[in-house]
Amino acid sequence: METEITTRGRADANRQYVLATVRERGVRFIRLWFVDVLGMLKSFAVPVTELESAFDEGVSLDGSALEGFARLAERDVNAHPDASTFQVLPWRPGAAVARMMCDIRLPDGQPFAGDSRHALRRTLCQAAELGLTLAVGTEIEFFLFADEDDLSRPPQPLDRGAYFDLTPLDDGSDFRRATIEYLEQMGIPVKASHHEVAPSQHEIRLAHTDALAMADAVTTFRLAVKEVAREQGVYATFMPKPLEHESGSGMHVHLSLFEGERNVFFDPQGQAPLSGTGQAFLAGVLAHAPELSAVTNQWVNSYKRLADGFEAPGRVDWTRTGAAGLVRIPSARPERPSAARIELRSPDSAANPYLCFALVLAAGLRGIERGYQLGAETVGDLTAPTAPRLPEDLREAVNVFQDSELVRDTLGDRLVEWYVRNKRAEWDDYRRTVTAFEWRRYLRSL
Repeated sequence: METEITTRGRADANRQYVLATVRERGVRFIRLWFVDVLGMLKSFAVPVTELESAFDEGVSLDGSALEGFARLAERDVNAHPDASTFQVLPWRPGAAVARMMCDIRLPDGQPFAGDSRHALRRTLCQAAELGLTLAVGTEIEFFLFADEDDLSRPPQPLDRGAYFDLTPLDDGSDFRRATIEYLEQMGIPVKASHHEVAPSQHEIRLAHTDALAMADAVTTFRLAVKEVAREQGVYATFMPKPLEHESGSGMHVHLSLFEGERNVFFDPQGQAPLSGTGQAFLAGVLAHAPELSAVTNQWVNSYKRLADGFEAPGRVDWTRTGAAGLVRIPSARPERPSAARIELRSPDSAANPYLCFALVLAAGLRGIERGYQLGAETVGDLTAPTAPRLPEDLREAVNVFQDSELVRDTLGDRLVEWYVRNKRAEWDDYRRTVTAFEWRRYLRSL
């Protein structure tokens, strides 16, 4: 009861802050944001005159908008703004527009089963019942290309820069600075940014925070990057593998589990890279990794990145030094308890962060609860040849995902069914498409 009262008091304080800030800063419109089952950002605007009503009753919308690209029937739901996510949009300075993330609920107030944000919140509550919270940091990669409409040829990079370049070869320095300024104005702290391995590829690292805030931050980050690109006359893409002979774009996810202020992944004896609890968590992530691939790598194109050999993982293994391991345990500061973490390297930057974090946490918790044992480390840069492989394409990944008990326990049958329907439709479109590869290989020789 005390926790419920505290939560209600915090929500009321956040609401009063929003109402006061709207008046002080002359905000005229509020954009209400939510994501569909694929993590695609959706939005509608309400004038500030409707703000108190939105807080009290929510704003009605058609819930089929959350079904992704495979909508079937209209559903009445309400979007309830989360006042703790209120921020003025820095790329709309003249219009005084703000945004809030929304929770989607049924007319009776119950959570909507197709709401990705609620799926993560529910999993975090299960961890909280064990006294645990999940901290997440992300390294998000993306490409910048010349803005052109001809999609019949490969995109054109803006530079020939490489890893960590800071020379005239890197035309993205000003771009990254502008993006970071927008993010910091919206309360999203950035740890670092740099040019990545491929031409015109960039990475920005977001500082660790709780998992729900990070999922919101990743969603905001992707829009901020695209807004800056639009302002600079280029376009940004989070497509996992846009260039055939270059690295793809990943979203490396750094995970730590806390009990109060104590990082439970830290081994105080210093005898192992992780504590016993951390090892069991990691064993759970590895054991269920193939089942999670349809979410961590949710697009047909995602599997081109995993197959390309540019340090993207193809098998289920862990390492402290190998660049292509599915999970790496960073060891730069072994004496610092707060630095103990695991780095999951399979997700790409076009994943739905809410479902991704929910399933990774659920897999890790299952490892702890059932006492999973961590297998041997892969030493060096070679992937263990006996390690189980990840799914090799979207069809295989969806089959494993659909049959997973863990996935259904975590996300619920309705959300799983919507997700699978989207992915099966995408695969069917892909297998019917005649590609440039087939023209090159077969057109004249057959």
